[in-house]
Amino acid sequence: MIAGPFLERMRAYDLFLCLACNRAVRLRPIQRLFAVVSRLGDGVFWYALMAVLPVVYGRAGLAASLTMVAAGAAGVLVYKRLKARFVRQRPFGTHADIAMGTAPLDRGSFPSGHTLHAVAFGVITVAWFPALAWLVAPFAALVALSRMVLGLHYPSDVLAGAALGAFFGFTAVQLAAGFGAYPP
Repeated sequence: MIAGPFLERMRAYDLFLCLACNRAVRLRPIQRLFAVVSRLGDGVFWYALMAVLPVVYGRAGLAASLTMVAAGAAGVLVYKRLKARFVRQRPFGTHADIAMGTAPLDRGSFPSGHTLHAVAFGVITVAWFPALAWLVAPFAALVALSRMVLGLHYPSDVLAGAALGAFFGFTAVQLAAGFGAYPP
């Protein structure tokens, strides 16, 4: 069967990339930077953004924030089900060569919930307010990278989270448009 060798090569490549990213965590300033990014990606950055948008942009900001809340809730439901279904251990728990850079929020690795939400919220924010792309796009990318640098996720976990986040973000924007909430 061709799928067996292909999947094994993909798993090996996934581990190789995870190890390569995780080597940076051995440098204390890098570990600290990505631990802070990860903590902000827990929700702190996004909740603050959701609170500020209505203050700065009025009704359009409120619509964007409510869309983020809806996409975030849908994302939580899906990623928790996927984590329970796939039960993939985190890289630091499976491979002795991978160092844990910060404590995880839960045990499951697949998919990355941090990345899912960073991408979804980034998509929604930029859809409403393109001028904020300079802020949210790099932050979302750093959140995604932090997951691998800190040894918390494999690249495939991050890619799956990004794909789900893009789906939820774009779907939420389209649904908001259907309700007349977009464009601002």
